[in-house]
Amino acid sequence: MNYRELSEKLLSLLGGKDNILGNAACMTRLRISVRDLSIVDIEAIKKVEGVLGVVESETLQIILGPGKVNKALEEFSKLTGLAKGAVSDAPASAGGNVEELAKENKAAQKAKYDKPLQNFLKKIANIFVALLPGIIAAGLINGISNVVNVSTGGALSGIWWYECIRTMGWALFAYLPILVGYNAAREFGGSASLGGIAGAMCIANTAMPLLAKYNDAQILLPITGNVFNPAAGGMLAALIAGVFFAFLEKHIRKIMPDLIDTFISPLLVLIIGGLVILLIIQPVGAALTSGIYTVLTFVYEKLGVVGGYILSAGFLPLVAVGLHQALTPIHAMLNDPAGATQGINYLLPILMMAGGGQVGAGLALYFKTKNKKLKGYIRDSIPVGILGVGEPLMYAVTLPLGKSFITACLGAGVGGVLSALFHLGTVSQGVSGLFGLLIVKPGQQIPYIIAMAAAYAGGFILTWFFGVDEKRINEVYGE
Repeated sequence: MNYRELSEKLLSLLGGKDNILGNAACMTRLRISVRDLSIVDIEAIKKVEGVLGVVESETLQIILGPGKVNKALEEFSKLTGLAKGAVSDAPASAGGNVEELAKENKAAQKAKYDKPLQNFLKKIANIFVALLPGIIAAGLINGISNVVNVSTGGALSGIWWYECIRTMGWALFAYLPILVGYNAAREFGGSASLGGIAGAMCIANTAMPLLAKYNDAQILLPITGNVFNPAAGGMLAALIAGVFFAFLEKHIRKIMPDLIDTFISPLLVLIIGGLVILLIIQPVGAALTSGIYTVLTFVYEKLGVVGGYILSAGFLPLVAVGLHQALTPIHAMLNDPAGATQGINYLLPILMMAGGGQVGAGLALYFKTKNKKLKGYIRDSIPVGILGVGEPLMYAVTLPLGKSFITACLGAGVGGVLSALFHLGTVSQGVSGLFGLLIVKPGQQIPYIIAMAAAYAGGFILTWFFGVDEKRINEVYGE
């Protein structure tokens, strides 16, 4: 595939360079923020070779698939001249007309697709989109190095190149709160650097003045009377702090005279925000972290197979509206080697079964329907669905049909049950389907395949008997 030509076609259909406000990528989607949605030819974009689908939301999400999307973004960003990363609703330096037009399009899109909760969760998801490559790579390094250490009896320990690689895996999770705080502040309209400082307050470092000893005694906090524990709230505290710093900065700048705004506003943000982190945000982050682990432990250990079924069967609706990435913070927590699960994510394999149910539903539709157009969509979507890219099957096949979507969800739960029974875990995130074999806990590849096959079978059987409505198919795709 020539990614330069693909990017040029997409840019033209998106209304040209002047219509692009931002460009970014997640694992499978090229995310584009446009100035005027009315001049975007979405139907033509869907027909471009290499495009697997288009999702309309606050940003246009062009589904290209894993690996391909990064290469496309590289070329696309060269054409637009915009940095790869955050997408925004309007450029910071936009004039009145542009701002009004952007607001109109934003309002129109919100009215059609969005609710306040969805908007908030999308912002949370966007914070982690740019971090996914690092989280995935660091997770793989940690998982593989653990296997190497155990299988070789630590034979490589102390060798410079091996410890260099291990350090890369350690560094991401050790300093992840800084990156999260940085992105959170930027996503919510504040200064990214201030958010990064907020995140740094959530990292345990013996050089931190708050942790120093004075007259052989540690500093005690008011109210609790305890020593400050920056790691207690961890990444969630950094996330909340970054958002709060952005909120605080915007309100301070509104009332600050222009003459001293540049100097005083950020100073006040750090002083006030630092005290709030210390006394409120850290305890809240610690409580949320503990609560999440408690809930997941309850669902996984107490509910067992029932919990596995519910989680797997209920995941596709989240994916359908693009909110599944809001779970990224939880996955990052679970893959943290210093966390409660020691870097093993037991939630992700259960959720990955959702794609298996969809593949099974697609196969049932393919073999039972007589509609040639639908067969063509399924034929194009099944291969990438097996590899873990489920958007084409969902948006082009099961979701428009309704019943097929429901049976795909219910069938996926069968795979979730086996995932819970086998205690499947992953050492990283970012891939699914057969590619999930790359990140499952070493030694669990065969149980993973069995669970995924069960999800295929569940989706196939339920759709074959209850999810094929030929009348509805012809209404959607024509006879």
